[in-house]
Amino acid sequence: MPGIDFDRLRREITMEQVLNLLGFVPTHRCGHQWYGHCPLHESTPQNRRTFSVNVSLSCYYCHKCRSKGNQLKLWANVSDMPLHPAMVELCNQLGKEVPWIHRW
Repeated sequence: MPGIDFDRLRREITMEQVLNLLGFVPTHRCGHQWYGHCPLHESTPQNRRTFSVNVSLSCYYCHKCRSKGNQLKLWANVSDMPLHPAMVELCNQLGKEVPWIHRW
């Protein structure tokens, strides 16, 4: 199976695109920093700001489940798949061509 150019995916797919696919609605915004319910676990109403994401840096962190990473890892974690097949699915969801690497 050919590899995937993950660097290219990180440049081309934004955190906002992934959050939109997940139906994430921030409960609070402060510039590029967004807060809300964690899409990885069930947040309770009193923990409405457990999930923090910086859309300009494309990184997230959940203060409850301690999950962190970039937009690609977020999609893989939410879809409960290894990174490689999750990226194929993400590209399909966004209507993008998978950036395959055929030669190492």
